[in-house]
Amino acid sequence: TLILDAKVIYLEGYLWDPPEAKLAFQKAAKVAHDNGREIALSLSDPFCVDRYRTEFLDFVRTQVDILFANEEEIISLYSAKKLEDAVAKVRRDCRLGVVTLGAKGSLVVCGDNCYDVEAAPVEAVVDTTGAGDLYAAGFLYGLSQNKELNDCGHMASVAAAEIISHYGARPLGKLSNLV
Repeated sequence: TLILDAKVIYLEGYLWDPPEAKLAFQKAAKVAHDNGREIALSLSDPFCVDRYRTEFLDFVRTQVDILFANEEEIISLYSAKKLEDAVAKVRRDCRLGVVTLGAKGSLVVCGDNCYDVEAAPVEAVVDTTGAGDLYAAGFLYGLSQNKELNDCGHMASVAAAEIISHYGARPLGKLSNLV
């Protein structure tokens, strides 16, 4: 019932290793799609992508509506030589592709549209633990509130900036500047 209560189901690539997890991903995707929900996947780490490239590509192409990746992960997934090549491929595979670029911001790709999103300013990068997850959380929050894609990207950047400004993977601020 949790899947039916959600608009988007967020799956974490780190969890792909155990065979039971793969089955759970497949089952969640089927239930979600059978009930008009979307599947989001974070690639999590280039090492995960390298280990399971063929399986991830199949899952992305057949089950994923929204793909989150950083530059290294998306290039690895598509065995691309450069970011532009990987972006061209994610366009055809998913409804939305979201690629984080660190201090360079991020790209939100939807069909023929590509939004360049600036990174939110931070005084100093202290710890990047959790930055990708907070980015995804901010983006999906905006999406769930029917915000425009570039606004979702901005909200995601603010959330990621908050998390990298201190040690630990939990936000310390209220993130009230998201809305």
